[in-house]
Amino acid sequence: MNKHELFENIKKKKSFLCVGLDTDIKKIPEHLLKEEDPIFAFNKAIIDATVPYCIAYKPNLAFYESMGVKGWIAFEKTVEYIKKNYPDQFIIADAKRGDIGNTSAMYARTFFEELNIDSVTVAPYMGEDSVTPFLTYEGKWVILLALTSNKGSHDFQLTTDTEGERLFEKVLRKSQEWANDQNMMYVVGATQGRMFEDIRKIAPNHFLLVPGIGAQGGSLEEVCKYGMTKECGLIVNSSRAIIYADKTENFANVAAEEAKKVQQQMEKELAAIL
Repeated sequence: MNKHELFENIKKKKSFLCVGLDTDIKKIPEHLLKEEDPIFAFNKAIIDATVPYCIAYKPNLAFYESMGVKGWIAFEKTVEYIKKNYPDQFIIADAKRGDIGNTSAMYARTFFEELNIDSVTVAPYMGEDSVTPFLTYEGKWVILLALTSNKGSHDFQLTTDTEGERLFEKVLRKSQEWANDQNMMYVVGATQGRMFEDIRKIAPNHFLLVPGIGAQGGSLEEVCKYGMTKECGLIVNSSRAIIYADKTENFANVAAEEAKKVQQQMEKELAAIL
């Protein structure tokens, strides 16, 4: 999916919501534990219920890898289900990979050849040769960690060099030598507020994947005020606040209601550019 197609889907859905599939076997409704594949059964129900209100799904690999082979099978089935039934949905493998070149090339092969996923999150710490193997695939996206929501982001990402440049700013500037806004996005946490202004000074046209609204307390209004572009430029993720909104047999309907609430907020924010 290219940038134009992504924006067209945002306009069609009047939404830039990504539903995070952080599916934990210990948190899903108990009645699903009787299913042959409880994780996939949960994901399928969530997807079917929320698909009218979102433009992307983001399975977090840690939640699937924690279950070994069974979890990986559930992940693959989830990806295939989305691709087959809802091909206009943008799929993000939240894997945060990044290693020396030949290892990154294998990670890229996994997600872009074997699974044919649209995008993967990548950690930039090891530099250019750990990122560029992911950039050799036409029509695929690298989503590079830039400025995250967690408390520990202050440990490194906000540190400055002798010229006053913060590390996240160096990541933004340097990485644009490797790719452009047609195949690279950045992760910027919703809790960063006005820091989106600083991000946009360096990366004015890139899409940003924004986790941290909902359970983590980020403000959608602030994110849009400081981060939205004329092509939206935002994919805002919500995971727990949607998928775990209810633990009864009505869980999927409640998830849909929560997703719809976010979509309605987003429609108002999009009115200025559509």
